[in-house]
Amino acid sequence: MIVFPAVDILGGRCVQLVQGKRESATSYGDPLSCAESWINQGAEALHIVNLDGAFGTSKLNAEKITEIVIKTGVDTQLGGGIRSIEDAKSWLDCGVDRIIISTYAVENPDCLTILADEYGSERIMAGVDARAGNLVTHGWEHSAGNFLEWSDLFIKKGAGSLLYTNVSVEGLCKGIDPKPVRDLLSKVSVPVIVAGGITTEEDIITIKNTDAAGIVLGSALYSGKISLQKALEVAV
Repeated sequence: MIVFPAVDILGGRCVQLVQGKRESATSYGDPLSCAESWINQGAEALHIVNLDGAFGTSKLNAEKITEIVIKTGVDTQLGGGIRSIEDAKSWLDCGVDRIIISTYAVENPDCLTILADEYGSERIMAGVDARAGNLVTHGWEHSAGNFLEWSDLFIKKGAGSLLYTNVSVEGLCKGIDPKPVRDLLSKVSVPVIVAGGITTEEDIITIKNTDAAGIVLGSALYSGKISLQKALEVAV
């Protein structure tokens, strides 16, 4: 199972948020330095989020993100504010391995087909942000219906993988709820990366046992609640 350290970027700085709230941001400095630190500790992949994009200004942080992609050379997946075909193509063309499309995929599911046809489905990931069984969009503010039904549609439209985030526990460092992860894994055949609340070795083992393809670690890593070395050891 792949471990993706998160590099969330807001205003040119690497930050971590609690429950996706901008005002909760804690800064950890230069994004490239953070990325390189995780790689030096053994990470072979990165999960990058353009938080300014998620908050509606998608072109901010482009220079920082491109620098990470070029200078690290590791596998990268990127989400945050991709709200058009042009946005998606620009990130794919700059070298990001996979883009994560969430709200825009709900508004225009055919975008997944268009992008998968041109770039290959393996580079197109649909974001499944869920709360209490429902997909949530627009910065987790709007409910769009059953997350399993949306996941099925995203795959039919061309998504080659899914990023599942349990919004209810994201950023709290209080552990996971494995049931929706198991529910999703039992319904789909594409790789699923899991995010939200992963805090302990036991959380990682639980998710590993669902046959998830990977996990995203954010707040727990940055706060020191778990080390990347230990996470990598138990994820194997």
